[in-house]
Amino acid sequence: MSYLVLARKYRPKTFSQMVGQEHVVQALTNALNTQRLHHAYLFTGTRGVGKTTVSRILAKSLNCQGPDGNGGITATPCGVCQACTDIDSGRFVDYTELDAASNRGVDEVQSLLEQAVYKPVQGRFKVFMIDEVHMLTNTAFNAMLKTLEEPPEYLKFVLATTDPQKVPVTVLSRCLQFNLRPMAPETVLEHLVGVLQAEGVAADTQALRLLARAARGSMRDALSLTDQAIAFGSGTLEEAAVRQMLGSVDRSYVFRLIDALAQGDGKTVVETSEALRLNGLSAASTLEEMSSVLQRMAVLQAVPGMGADDADPEAAETARLAQAMPADETQLLYSLCLHGRAELGLAPDDYAALTMVLLRLLAFKPANAQRSAAAVEKKTLTPAEPAVSRPAAAPRVPPPVQEAPPAAVAAPVPVSAEVRPEPAAPAPAAAAPRTVISEEKPPEVQAQRSSGATNFVAIPVRVQPEPTARTEQRVERAAPAAPATDFTPTEEGDFWHATVQQLVEAEAITALVRELALQSQLVARDAGEGASHWLLRVERSSLDQPVSRERLQAALRNAGHDVKIGVEVGAVTDSPARRNAAAQAERQRAAEEIILNDPFVQQMVREYGGKIVPGSIKSIQNP
Repeated sequence: MSYLVLARKYRPKTFSQMVGQEHVVQALTNALNTQRLHHAYLFTGTRGVGKTTVSRILAKSLNCQGPDGNGGITATPCGVCQACTDIDSGRFVDYTELDAASNRGVDEVQSLLEQAVYKPVQGRFKVFMIDEVHMLTNTAFNAMLKTLEEPPEYLKFVLATTDPQKVPVTVLSRCLQFNLRPMAPETVLEHLVGVLQAEGVAADTQALRLLARAARGSMRDALSLTDQAIAFGSGTLEEAAVRQMLGSVDRSYVFRLIDALAQGDGKTVVETSEALRLNGLSAASTLEEMSSVLQRMAVLQAVPGMGADDADPEAAETARLAQAMPADETQLLYSLCLHGRAELGLAPDDYAALTMVLLRLLAFKPANAQRSAAAVEKKTLTPAEPAVSRPAAAPRVPPPVQEAPPAAVAAPVPVSAEVRPEPAAPAPAAAAPRTVISEEKPPEVQAQRSSGATNFVAIPVRVQPEPTARTEQRVERAAPAAPATDFTPTEEGDFWHATVQQLVEAEAITALVRELALQSQLVARDAGEGASHWLLRVERSSLDQPVSRERLQAALRNAGHDVKIGVEVGAVTDSPARRNAAAQAERQRAAEEIILNDPFVQQMVREYGGKIVPGSIKSIQNP
């Protein structure tokens, strides 16, 4: 006798045996009990969630004859009558399943629709089930539309697809659509426990948890993985064997990594990553397991106590890590793990990429929390002085310098290290050092404070030295360049602008060659024997490339200028780019002036409070 896989052996035969799809079961059960039957149903969802199973159970419910042969439409098919057994075995003549993935043409659909004109031979209804209906061609959909909208009273359509977005809206509007959801790992785990108890297979709970998570919401995948795990473990399911089969990472590594990241222990992070490499564990699986743990940690941090599973032995460790790691770092590490999985394929080594992803969180941590706290405290202890209103015409008079009281100067405070204050703002050269105190108080208050625990020390204010020649040179280099719209007309400017514009319009120069021509200034033209010599000047040395010079020289020769080009680096005051920018600025100014002076625009602004959005006015340049 051949072995029947678990996914087929334990396929639900009735609605009551289905798990994880209660919303679909309830709707279909109520419709069957009240005889409110639609002529077309569309079941959507990922693979292995029960689309074909629901279709077969619905077909049995419509055609069940009961154990005594006198039954009718029911939500609980008997499973023993001729119709039920034939549908389960795939021999029912009035139930037709069409795989649209391999029969997607109009000929196959027309052949199916030709059977619609005949009444059922054996059952109460004809049921046409089209699986992966989104694979049908547009012509096939069009051929089916009329029959799908108004089928005979004895015909029911059942459509199934994993991608409803590709189904035409004309088909969706003719069907009742039910979305079968991916199943939660807890639902899959509960079902696997029942299946293995029926099979008499011993299994660890943690091994079943791994299989339930690996199924990713598909019950068929879960049963297929269970079949593989039983064969791998010689009839038993143990956590170590299942982890080895799935290539998943032991959660102990994950907890160790998260704990090390919470403590800022980069050494443990690198050592654990190296241990994963030596044991041959998957880097992608490591990030996936970390994302799962971090998600549970984030839930516990946001809502303490929610999501805790007492039956899960890892719940206590997850709760401890949720308290050890701040919530913002948890969110950051979760995001890094998600995006890090995409980076594994880009790196030459998966484990090197894994290490970089984990160390990235340590790089984002503050290097010295105490230093940050001290900086915050320093800013907090310096209150802003209240603004004092002064008459507009009153001249600014510098306040008199107040000498420090003798009591404050007589009690020096020992200093353990020399403190260099930050450079102050530039002061005039003739200004002499002044002596200031930390706060101004009446003499009696200062005397009281001097006799107390807090002493004030007079601190000389250092005067910023005069800027040297090197400082002036740095300032000159850092100054922004002149706007590109400013240019000074030169003797050769008109000729060079016209020549470059001619080359650009003819598309004789492109890319870097065009930029060299537009950004350069023609300094001189020397007509000698043979070819002429033209000297160009550019501001950026990156534009002066041998290939670009040769191509620009060739373009000029094709335009009738037999020249040799030389390029120097210097200040440019007249270039085609500056002239074009100046012309564009003038057109923009004229366009804005036209809009602002328009009577209708002025009326809208004056009467309705309209505003012209800055940057919304664009000049139209004729080609």
